[in-house]
Amino acid sequence: MSELEQQFIEMVEAVKNATINFQPNNIEKLKLYAFYKQATIGDIQGECPSVMNMVERAKWNAWNAIKGWSKEKAMQAYIDILKDK
Repeated sequence: MSELEQQFIEMVEAVKNATINFQPNNIEKLKLYAFYKQATIGDIQGECPSVMNMVERAKWNAWNAIKGWSKEKAMQAYIDILKDK
């Protein structure tokens, strides 16, 4: 496992377990969601959700905006949001 992957896993666990003092706003939450999905799954698949489902559509749009990013770039972006918190 690379150092980047280890840092990413540590940050994900810190967010999951609330051991990091970070109160993200909605934009930061969407970015973290998108970076996590891109790092762990890769490019988004499927159709954009209906405008009636605003939360799922916002998540889809955030993830779709970084389509094509490498796993490593997404991991680093996730870490960068959290490292100064």
